[in-house]
Amino acid sequence: MKQLLQNMKTGELRIAEVPVPALRDGGVVVRVAVSCISAGTERNIMDFAKKSYVDKARARPDLVRQVADKVRKEGLANTYKAVMSRLDVETALGYSCAGVVVEAGKTSGFSVGDRVACAGMGFASHAEYVFVPKNLVALVPPEVALADASYATIGAIAMQGVRTLEPTLGDTVVVIGLGMIGLLAMQFANASGCRAIGVDLDPRKLEVARKLGFDRVILRSDDVESAVQAWTGGIGADAVLVAATAPTNDPLELAVGLCRKRGRIGMLGTVPLQMTHKPFYEKELQLRMSTSYGPGRYDPSYELDGVDYPIGYVRWTEQRNLGCFLDLLAAKKLDVASLTTHRFAITQAEEAYALVEGKKPDEHAVGVLFEMTEVPGPLQRRIEFPRKFMSRSGKVGVGLIGAGTFTRATLLPAILGAGDVRLCGISTASGATGEKLGMTAGFAYTTTEWRQLLEDKDVDLIVVATQHRAHAAMVKAALLADKNVFVEKPLCLTRTELAEIETIAAESGRLLHVGFNRRFAPLVVQMRQHFASVREPLAIAYRINAGYAPPGGPVHREGGRIIGEVCHFLDTAVYLTGSPILSLHAASTRAGNAALADEDTVALTCQHANGHLTTILYAARGNPLLPKERIEVHGGMRSAVLDDFTSLKLFDGAHARTQRALLQDKGHKAQLQAVVAAIRDRKPAPIALADLVSVTEWTFSAVEQLRGPSEIDDEERDED
Repeated sequence: MKQLLQNMKTGELRIAEVPVPALRDGGVVVRVAVSCISAGTERNIMDFAKKSYVDKARARPDLVRQVADKVRKEGLANTYKAVMSRLDVETALGYSCAGVVVEAGKTSGFSVGDRVACAGMGFASHAEYVFVPKNLVALVPPEVALADASYATIGAIAMQGVRTLEPTLGDTVVVIGLGMIGLLAMQFANASGCRAIGVDLDPRKLEVARKLGFDRVILRSDDVESAVQAWTGGIGADAVLVAATAPTNDPLELAVGLCRKRGRIGMLGTVPLQMTHKPFYEKELQLRMSTSYGPGRYDPSYELDGVDYPIGYVRWTEQRNLGCFLDLLAAKKLDVASLTTHRFAITQAEEAYALVEGKKPDEHAVGVLFEMTEVPGPLQRRIEFPRKFMSRSGKVGVGLIGAGTFTRATLLPAILGAGDVRLCGISTASGATGEKLGMTAGFAYTTTEWRQLLEDKDVDLIVVATQHRAHAAMVKAALLADKNVFVEKPLCLTRTELAEIETIAAESGRLLHVGFNRRFAPLVVQMRQHFASVREPLAIAYRINAGYAPPGGPVHREGGRIIGEVCHFLDTAVYLTGSPILSLHAASTRAGNAALADEDTVALTCQHANGHLTTILYAARGNPLLPKERIEVHGGMRSAVLDDFTSLKLFDGAHARTQRALLQDKGHKAQLQAVVAAIRDRKPAPIALADLVSVTEWTFSAVEQLRGPSEIDDEERDED
């Protein structure tokens, strides 16, 4: 299928041939008929992508601070590679489309053949097919054309902006900024029984408003305040919606001047909030922010997991706003057909965006649509790459599942650096990331059906680097398909999954490795060698300055930080002592604060066989200037201190020496070299299955001590 992508490093637009996205439960695959360009949002994305590195830094000082922190912790070279990896990605443009359901997940609530409108950046893209989670999909009434329905997301944004104003019958609502969203907002105000007034810098936009039936519109360069006073009998506006984007706070200052006493100002556009206290105070004005297209936006539980908000508590969610917009279209209370000024095929993207960016001053664009051509035949979920891009050497064939940031920046370079590998297939759920990374790295093909990798006889090693919740199903399936498996931590999320994996792995005779890379780090290997002759128990203190992760974020939704991250440090302790953990005690802070997850700061005390002792302090609220990891080991009159995998101090008798690494090395490359060598030479796995199982079990035990046994449930996991 065709999809429009933009490179975030160069700004280049590209129509890519990518596999049709995979169907996941709780969502639908839609054959797109029409997608709508959101001129303001997409123009901003394109402008940012085309900026130089310096200008990008100026535009996002928050990211500059993150980069500076990373340089301090990991060094300039590692940071540069990570930044370039993040920039050298392609963004799927578009977030508002309509089409027909061709596949429906079993809990989606939709059926094949349903006409639907779709929302969401990264989902409702400019593409011939899209996968969209169910809460971002709404049924299109029979009376509504799909071209009109493609405006649904943009309409929901305008609707939510008007809702924040809480308009009542007879109110005067001024809309500043008459782009597509502003014009729709005026229609919503009118449908609410309000008198709408429009303001804009561009006389052409005023003319569009007049064609929609609004005669009270005025140029910003004219005396707007006097006009509004005259139209309201000297009262002023009851509410003002700022739907403009501006580098100064002029729209906000204008809104303040237009409001009556105790009026309401809603913010939809991006305008600096540099407010003067006196007029707000004297008029007792209210400033209200509107978050995109309604409650649920930016909540992964709602958008990704499909957890709806009860209608008795949240009347208008994202999905219900989409549905309301479509119902108003069906009732002919809104007119979007008159907003449509241009229609293009997706292959004409360059021409369409030249128009949106104002490169054709003689043409005025309002609503710009991409009309897709129906693709005949079965859904194509595999794309073969030209042979000139393929990597042909190597004895161990690799099939990679997942192409996230970690995979691009760290895991794939480690695979390539391991030597003696042959890149067979790469699988991603969306298709676009797999196409880009697969061709760049030298894979033979890309697919959105990960099970196709299991059917490939050339694949010897399946690398699983997906969401944590998918690990167990993929590991089990790969082992049953007689494949060796490398899975990024964690191995799984429940005890039932762990028991099943242990049984299958033992019976299969195939290699199973979990990405516990720290034991392969050169300085950790030297640290263990330093204590090789010691015949008494060791004491280990491992401190991790992990950094803050907001509750509800990916790490918490994917099993939590103990199961997903602390497993690393337990494995490192097992490696350094050379003995398994016999007992573990877990304690965590009790913040009583909704912004903090209790297990984000946790202390684990582990007793090993042969008397070794490990304490792990995992802290989420430390100062970011402090390096992330520090390991101290003591025993036999020897000591060792490792600081963030760049400096190792070894103490022995009266002697102390320091080893320094030019680059931070956490062992990723050495780990993959060991895995590949074990498969090639038919040797045992680098880490024994018993150790993988034991470390995973102890993470479950730690969580159970902190939350209770019911938290480690055995619910069915999403395989995608």
